[in-house]
Amino acid sequence: MIKDYKVGDTINNLTVYCVKKVAGTSSKGDNYFSLTLQDASGQLDAKVWDITTVDAFEAKDFINVTGTVQSFRDAPQLKITSAYRADSDTVKIEDFCPQAPRSVDEMWTEFMEIVNSVKNEYLNKLLHAFFDNEKIASRFKENSAAKTVHHAYVGGLLDHSLSVAKICDTLADNYPALNRDLLITVAVLHDIGKIKEIATFPENDYTDEGNLLGHIYMGAEMADIQVRKIEGFPKILANEVKHCILAHHGELEYGSPKVPALIEATALSFADDTDAKLRRFSDILADSSDEWSEKSDFFLGSKFRKTIV
Repeated sequence: MIKDYKVGDTINNLTVYCVKKVAGTSSKGDNYFSLTLQDASGQLDAKVWDITTVDAFEAKDFINVTGTVQSFRDAPQLKITSAYRADSDTVKIEDFCPQAPRSVDEMWTEFMEIVNSVKNEYLNKLLHAFFDNEKIASRFKENSAAKTVHHAYVGGLLDHSLSVAKICDTLADNYPALNRDLLITVAVLHDIGKIKEIATFPENDYTDEGNLLGHIYMGAEMADIQVRKIEGFPKILANEVKHCILAHHGELEYGSPKVPALIEATALSFADDTDAKLRRFSDILADSSDEWSEKSDFFLGSKFRKTIV
């Protein structure tokens, strides 16, 4: 596995997925390739300094690589001495995709229990319009919640949405002013646009539609389309659902076209941010020592260390 290799290690004929391949020219005028390689354990940057040593391959190919792990800007980087396309008949795609820490089927059962707990008939119909659709449900279970920052694995979108819904359920128990049915509905649907914004694994990259429109707009649009199919759906309730989706990043500078104007939108924003940051923190701590980090994490905004008990 990619994560097992340390600086100084030699990699011999390892099969990986080539996420990205970019051609460049060094200051000496020599051509080279910059690669991003992936397997189920994560990603690794790589360089091909002598392009005559590799056979023809492209991004999104499965390739066999040989080389030495070096250090570049305090991070491991593979110096490739040989690379060629792998035999596609011997490749199992799931072996190159990071997996959720829990079973997707187990999470889906818990997720649908929360969906079914929504008592408002219109909101319940809205949720089932999405998740009784086999195509939507399949994508929702396969997608990551982000390209790299948090929940970046198969089932990540489901895992994140379930966690946000559970946080919101706790908030609703503690704050009677919250409309639980509305809050749970928007918690479940807040990132629904990501099934269009981010391609499934092994690609896990932004789609053309995702780059142009983004998941917040697309999610609100998807909710609006389904709402219009439900006879008698109250217009005020429809606007409240769409507002919460549009405002769930909390601040304009974080990508939300609206700031929260409803208590449910505020609660959703906090729950979303909490789960994203704690998952990011958990992932970092799993691979760190008890010492302080040398650098601030770009997402957390600070240096960090493990709790010492």
